Amino acid sequence: MRHAVRTVALTAALITASTVVGCAGTQTTQSAPVPAVAQPSPTQQFNDTDVQFLQQMIPHHQQALMMAQMAAQKAADADVKQLAVEIEQEQKPEIEQMSAWLQQWGKPVPSMGPGMALPSMSPPMGRGMMPSMGPMPDMGQMQNMTGEQFDQMFLQMMIAHHEDAVAMAKAEIAGGANPAVKQLAAKIQASQTAQIQQMRQMLGATPSPTS
Repeated sequence: MRHAVRTVALTAALITASTVVGCAGTQTTQSAPVPAVAQPSPTQQFNDTDVQFLQQMIPHHQQALMMAQMAAQKAADADVKQLAVEIEQEQKPEIEQMSAWLQQWGKPVPSMGPGMALPSMSPPMGRGMMPSMGPMPDMGQMQNMTGEQFDQMFLQMMIAHHEDAVAMAKAEIAGGANPAVKQLAAKIQASQTAQIQQMRQMLGATPSPTS
């Protein structure tokens, strides 16, 4: 009889212990759930080439916007006016995106000064890195022109300006680390290469000021 009582008591104790352990395990799981593995953000991966590309391309785009806004008012040819509108619509959002990336990385965001001078840029970081920007277009010279003469000057200056941007984009694609920035560089290269070809065709159809 005593043996039976001990067996029952032992069984009851084991059941109670198992219940307590089970409850404790359940409580631990509820209070400290296993966190989901965070996926790395593409904006967290960047190098000096990415930063320099953005810091140079932002004011470069701002130069193009100044020229485009002038052409929208002064150009004589409707195609030149339309091209100016397309450049502005394309490059404004790109400036906003590039500025946002620099802010996320804690890097300075450049901007054009009131005198339209280029902001100071970091010196070249070595061979194969970002090419330097070309000279600032002569806005004063363009402002003094009208009609077909203005159109020709605008196209010539914008072609050279786009060629600088394409060179910068190629350097970013070759040396950058951030996938999103490299994708933007590829977009800029494709878009502005096509616009260069378009402007060369338009320039060929534009009469020379001396003719």
